[in-house]
Amino acid sequence: MGNLLKKKLSSLLPALRDEAKSIVKEHGTRNISEVTIDQLYGGMRGVKGLVCDTSEVGLDTGLIIRGIPILELTDKLPEEVFYLLLIGELPNAEELKDLQEELSARAALPQYVIDMLNALPADTHPMVMFNTGVLAMEYESEFRKAYSTGAAKGNLWEFMLEDCLNIIARVPILAALVYRKRFNKGDMIAPDKNLDWAANYAKMLGIQDDNGKLADLMRLYMVLHSDHEGGNVSAFTTYTVGSALSDAYYAISAGLNGLAGPLHGLANQECLNFIVKMRADFGHSPSDEEVKDYCNKLLASGRVIPGYGHAVLRVTDPRFIAFLEFGNKYIPNDEIFKIVKQLFELVPQILIQQGKAKDPWPNVDAGSGSMLYHYGLKEHEYYTVVFSVSRILGMSAQLILARGMNASIVRPKSVTTKFVKKSIQA
Repeated sequence: MGNLLKKKLSSLLPALRDEAKSIVKEHGTRNISEVTIDQLYGGMRGVKGLVCDTSEVGLDTGLIIRGIPILELTDKLPEEVFYLLLIGELPNAEELKDLQEELSARAALPQYVIDMLNALPADTHPMVMFNTGVLAMEYESEFRKAYSTGAAKGNLWEFMLEDCLNIIARVPILAALVYRKRFNKGDMIAPDKNLDWAANYAKMLGIQDDNGKLADLMRLYMVLHSDHEGGNVSAFTTYTVGSALSDAYYAISAGLNGLAGPLHGLANQECLNFIVKMRADFGHSPSDEEVKDYCNKLLASGRVIPGYGHAVLRVTDPRFIAFLEFGNKYIPNDEIFKIVKQLFELVPQILIQQGKAKDPWPNVDAGSGSMLYHYGLKEHEYYTVVFSVSRILGMSAQLILARGMNASIVRPKSVTTKFVKKSIQA
C-alpha cells in the first residue's frame, strides 16, 4: 500500500519545521502571556504554554479543526477528520480510500490482549479494561524498536505514525470486545472490511441497528469528540508523556487515565445518570414547571446541574447543537431526549438568575449520552470508552506532529508558596 497520508505528511514537515525555527529565532524572547497568582493556584487556567495546530477552542466559537468550525464537519467520516487534523486539509477520494485501506489492513487485535481481558475480574471497570488493552499492545511498538536501534531523531515521527495507525485501527475492536465481555453480551464480533471505521465499531458492539442510525450516530460522535485543542487533561497528558520520547502506547494510555476522570471524559456518564434519575423520580415525562422546581431544589442543596458550564466556552457548545439537531431529526419523541431539550431551554436562565455559573450554557456532555441510550447502549459506565475511541484520533495527530516537529520535552517551572508570598511583598 502506498500510504498517501505518510507521503503527504513527509512533504509538509520540512516547511513546518523551518517556519517554527524562524519564529523562535526572530521572536523567541517575546512575551505572549503573563501568569497571575490565580492561575498558579487554579490549574494554569488560561496560561498560554504550548502550541497545538490540530484544533482551537474559542470562547464564543467552540471547536474549530484546522480552521473549519466543527458544525461544518458533521457530515464527514472520522477517517476524514483524522486526515484533516494531521495534514490540515480534508482528503480527496483517493486519499480517503488509501487511509481506510491502511486502517483495515491493521485491524487485528492480538490474541494476548484478548487473553489478558479474559483474565481480568468480570466486573473490572470498562475504562480499566480498555486502557489496559491499549497499554498491553506496547509490546508491538515500532517507535520503541526504532529508538532502541538508533533511529535518527528527525525520522522518529514515521514510527510514531506507525504506532498511531495501529492503535487507531485496533481500538474499535478492543472497545467493542470490552463492551461485550464486561456486560455479558456474548462472543467477540469480527470487524467487517466493507464498513467504515465508525460503522464497524457500531456493528462490533452487537447492538441491533436495523435502520443504520446507530452507525450514523457513531460517525457523528467520533467526529465531534475527535479533538479539543491541546490544553485539556487527556491531550496535554498525552503530549507531555510523548515529549519524553515515550511511544504512542505509553502516551495515549496516560492520556486515557486523565480522560477517565469525572471532570473530563466521565462527565457524559454523569449527565445521563442525572437525566435518567430525574425521569425515574417523576415517573412520567415532567412538565417545564416540574423541571424548573427540580433544578432549583438541586442547586439549593449545593449540587450542580451536570452538563452545564465549560472550562473554556462561554456559549452553547456547538457539539451539543449537533447532537440536538440529530435528536430532533431522528428521535424527537424519545422521553430522555425530551428532557435534554427541556433542560436546554430552562437551565441557562435558572443559572443566570441564581448567578451559579460564568457559563450557563450546555456542553457536549449534556446531550451525547441520551443519543447512545436511545439506540441501545444503556450501560452508562461504558460511555467514557466511546469518548476515548474518538479522542484517540486527536491524541494521535498531536503526537505525530510533535515528533515531526522535533518538539522539546515539556518541563514547566514550578514555584513554592514561599516564592509566591515573597512576590506579593515585593
